[in-house]
Amino acid sequence: MTSATGAAVGRRIGIGLMNGLWKPRVLGAWRVPAAGPVILAVNHSHNIDGPMLMGTAPRPVHFLIKKEAFIGPLDPFLRGIGQLKVDRSGADRTAVTGALDVLAAGGVLGIFPEGTRGEGDFAALRSGLAYFAVRSGAPVVPVAVLGSTERKGRLVPGLPPLRSRVDVVFGDAFAAGDGSGRRTRTALDEATARIQRRLSAHLADAKRFTGR
Repeated sequence: MTSATGAAVGRRIGIGLMNGLWKPRVLGAWRVPAAGPVILAVNHSHNIDGPMLMGTAPRPVHFLIKKEAFIGPLDPFLRGIGQLKVDRSGADRTAVTGALDVLAAGGVLGIFPEGTRGEGDFAALRSGLAYFAVRSGAPVVPVAVLGSTERKGRLVPGLPPLRSRVDVVFGDAFAAGDGSGRRTRTALDEATARIQRRLSAHLADAKRFTGR
């Protein structure tokens, strides 16, 4: 099974699982380019953010996922559905190459630019997203996943209450670089700041629109 085929299978699994356990409401999916490389930059406040996006995005998504998730039977399963293991303790060349290969093949790369689950407010971004965007030239689409943040009704910490509504809001695609193609540290820092402004603005707009 190719990585692209695996991601398509993962999308079908995500659709069934997420619609079975929660009530996704997808807004602005048409903003995701129908073809060609694209990076989906997703806020990360729930454990279901990755699977939720896999099941609601209009195209199959290859996510960069922390290596700690690849344990036991989950390892071959995640690999089988086209997901990419990344070691966050240092520069993971295998993960970088895999992510760039996805984009070079015209695929969709999913990234949690905050690096780990937290407040989901894009307050602290790592430079990885900027590197992939500038290096590949792929447009970035901001995505806000907004579920209940209340603890009441949660069976498992970090998950929205079962059968509750989860809003997935896609924003307008934008170019992270300045058009020069530069990949210097200064250029990446500027791109990271540019991305953070766009992602934070999209999250604020999504919250206002959905009433979250």
